[in-house]
Amino acid sequence: MAKQETNRTKPKKQVNSETDFGKMPPHSVDLEETVLGQLMLEDDVVVSIIDTILPQSFYVRKHQLIYEAIFKLGKDQAPVNIQTVVEQLKKNDTLEEVGGAFFIAQLTQKISSAAHIDHHAKLIAEKFIQRELIRVASEIQEKAFDATLDVSELIDFSESEVFKVGEGNVKKAAAPISQLMDKAFDLIHKAQENENSYSGEPTGFTDLDKITSGWQSNNMIVLAARPAMGKTALVLSMLRNMAVDYNLPVAMFSLEMNSVQLVNRLIVSETAITHDKLKNGKLSESDWTNIYEKTQKLSNAPIYLDDTPALSVFEFRAKCRRLVDKYGVRCVFIDYLQLMTTQSASSREQEVSLISRQIKAVAMELEIPVIALSQLNRSVETRTGNKRPQLSDLRESGAIEQDADLVLFIHRPEYYGITVDEEGNSTVGLAEVIIAKNRHGATSTVNLEFIPEQTKFTDRNFFNQLEDLPDENSDFEYKTQVFKSKMNANDNVFENMDPNSSFKPDKPDF
Repeated sequence: MAKQETNRTKPKKQVNSETDFGKMPPHSVDLEETVLGQLMLEDDVVVSIIDTILPQSFYVRKHQLIYEAIFKLGKDQAPVNIQTVVEQLKKNDTLEEVGGAFFIAQLTQKISSAAHIDHHAKLIAEKFIQRELIRVASEIQEKAFDATLDVSELIDFSESEVFKVGEGNVKKAAAPISQLMDKAFDLIHKAQENENSYSGEPTGFTDLDKITSGWQSNNMIVLAARPAMGKTALVLSMLRNMAVDYNLPVAMFSLEMNSVQLVNRLIVSETAITHDKLKNGKLSESDWTNIYEKTQKLSNAPIYLDDTPALSVFEFRAKCRRLVDKYGVRCVFIDYLQLMTTQSASSREQEVSLISRQIKAVAMELEIPVIALSQLNRSVETRTGNKRPQLSDLRESGAIEQDADLVLFIHRPEYYGITVDEEGNSTVGLAEVIIAKNRHGATSTVNLEFIPEQTKFTDRNFFNQLEDLPDENSDFEYKTQVFKSKMNANDNVFENMDPNSSFKPDKPDF
């Protein structure tokens, strides 16, 4: 008998999931049942939490199914009570899975009112976010052990996944108008104190800033043109003006040119030394002196360049967030939108639409203007007449026009061989910046001057200033070099010119 006792199978040790397999994910069964009961007890409370929690916010599977039925009734504006929920569960073929009508009825017996349901729903949402962060952290940890995965890919994955948790689950509450009025008054006071009366970030182009009051925070601005119209050149001119003249921290993401090429363009723009000279390295001692003197301010300007190829929208968002936090960046440029990438897109048009929405979301989240360059389709080239672009020419997606607060086009008549306009005025060097859409103001056309030798843009009235004698502090050498390139004048006339002489060059006829 004793022998039989020794051979008897010992009872298995009861499993404790918390101690044997780690901690339980954050959740509260009682809290979930309380919220479900409150929703069925008072019909009208569902609208107060329908934007706070989703079916997947619940931890228990049958609670998810019940809330899914309630969620559907709420969206359809149908009554929410025991009977309607039971019927909806029958339609979903999940009534038996949740425990039948008896379990549904029991949920309402545990509570007496729907008081504090908003707070209860918020707690459920917070626990769901905690569980999602644990899940993401586990995935990041698993990938971190993968030696074949590139570290930059791991960082991109980590940032994008954590961002998805926050973006999908942390809802922005509506603000009372009193707070919004204070913010609006602050912007008005800021514009009043600004000597140029710009409420936004000035671009350095006088007429453009007058119309837009500078680039506004939260705005997505699209600058579109056909190839060779000068999109990159115009953006670099803006970037230079904002950083050098106004000391505004700005950033540019270049997906088409590397950062050194962009810097070379800026050097040419500042010094009027040709690209060929820089490329060949055939620089005289005076050229080097010119470069060192003219680029001093540029070197100290708060400009940040990023030439990451195939930049994803999630990577872009993470980088922008760091630039704003670390350097206080006030404006971001993208060259150009169609070269960015995203996932989960079934077509190219859908991909561009997703990219466009994400760019707008970055502008809203970080409260900065984001200027995205964009291509135009070929219909501009085949169009008869003046070939000015229009909104329908935006390439690959109508979502760009929809998401953008401003849409601007660059049009240079001279590029198409049009040297005189309808009124007989010269269009040589003319660059029209067409404001085709302005969500917060008027549409118009701004005339700028394009200087091809320096691949830069200036105000159209820039050369009017040359009729005045330069004082000892003005950049006479620079002005005469630009003036010479526009007038195609004899080099000796300008090289031998004395800055203190009484000679005044004739104003060019543009």
